Amino acid sequence: MTVNELLNHGFNAVSLPEPEREITGVYIGDLLSWVMGRAKASDAWITIMSNENILAVAALADTACIITAEHVEISDSVKNTAELKGINILSFDGSAYDAAVKLHGLI
Repeated sequence: MTVNELLNHGFNAVSLPEPEREITGVYIGDLLSWVMGRAKASDAWITIMSNENILAVAALADTACIITAEHVEISDSVKNTAELKGINILSFDGSAYDAAVKLHGLI
């Protein structure tokens, strides 16, 4: 499944510079150092974090996208940097658990 295909399943685009990126797994976490060492390349990373550090972690882990759960707002600064660095960010209105369950059924 591609990041772009998630838009048809309740996920919303925040930054989508690489919409055809394939998702092969899911990782949930908010402790950035933990995510850096455990998320796999091409995972969809679900978090409630929204600061610029999420971009560095997503780049280092080579995640397919960041998915912010629970109505988390992403600043324009983070959106713009994500676009420049080629990092996809999606949002999901439900909980991280609900996002993971939905993703599990899709990939």
